[in-house]
Amino acid sequence: MPGPGLFRSPGPSRSGMGLGRPRDWLIGGALLLGLVIAVQKGVGWRALLVPWTTLSPWVLFTAFALTALSYWLRAVRVYDFFGSLLRGRFSAVLRLSVLHNTANNLLPMRAGELLFPWLMRRYFGHGFLAAGASLLWIRLLDLHFLGLVGWLILWLRDPAWLWVLAALAWIVLLPVAGRLVLVFSRTSVSHGRLWRIASVIAGAGPAEPRSIGRLYLWTAAIWSLKLVAFAAVLGHFVAVDFWKVLAGVIGAELSTVLPFHGIAGAGSYELATVAAMLPFGISAADALGGAVNLHLFLLGTTLVLGGLALLIPIRTQIQTGSSAENGS
Repeated sequence: MPGPGLFRSPGPSRSGMGLGRPRDWLIGGALLLGLVIAVQKGVGWRALLVPWTTLSPWVLFTAFALTALSYWLRAVRVYDFFGSLLRGRFSAVLRLSVLHNTANNLLPMRAGELLFPWLMRRYFGHGFLAAGASLLWIRLLDLHFLGLVGWLILWLRDPAWLWVLAALAWIVLLPVAGRLVLVFSRTSVSHGRLWRIASVIAGAGPAEPRSIGRLYLWTAAIWSLKLVAFAAVLGHFVAVDFWKVLAGVIGAELSTVLPFHGIAGAGSYELATVAAMLPFGISAADALGGAVNLHLFLLGTTLVLGGLALLIPIRTQIQTGSSAENGS
């Protein structure tokens, strides 16, 4: 992996981090307004919120606990990914990881992703672009596992060997990708700028098969916990087969991974959920109601865990006149 000093200068200033461009906030605001109007006309806010009164507190607590555990495992994955760079500083990694996820869930158009490399530089002195390249690999692991769950949904809908074979072929991509990463990371970078960039990105990823396998197991555990938690919540609001609920959750989560993202996910989260459930015979009104309520659960969890993360004391790598600092 690239060292801490690689590409240290580019990126947001050390004193602060941009929170997205005005255009992003304008688009996000339009999505939010569109969501408010769509819910009022299609379902009605009062009718939409009524099912919360019948949701079991134990289901809600279990879903929250599973989500919190998935956040903790995300920190474990980052800690494992960077190895010796973060050794002995798990509390700072936990704070970084939870705040990164909080920003991702609240800021528009993926602006929250910038918090990860910014905090990696602030807390650990790691190069901004090097940390960004590493985050790219983490996101690829996320997308790969979500794709695998997609094959599972298709199999649950229509059990057939075709889906099993497709899933196996999807899994085989992992060692193939690992081999390509290893080749790129060990190749001379004297073949032009694009080749150099590709080599640097490859060098930021896990090259050894054991490391890739271990990180993928963390990824599988992270998403399994979160998907079960979210499916339990969405299933309360949309009483359909489990695989249909799971399809809605996958659609919602893909909206948080892909670039198109409203303010706090408003609009884009619901649109992706509805789009994932409509092909399976679920009405737009039912899917929209479930999507909004699932989103409310996500935002509530985000705010609680993000607030708790701010209480974790850390010392920063980049210091200004003192040897330690609490807070970011």
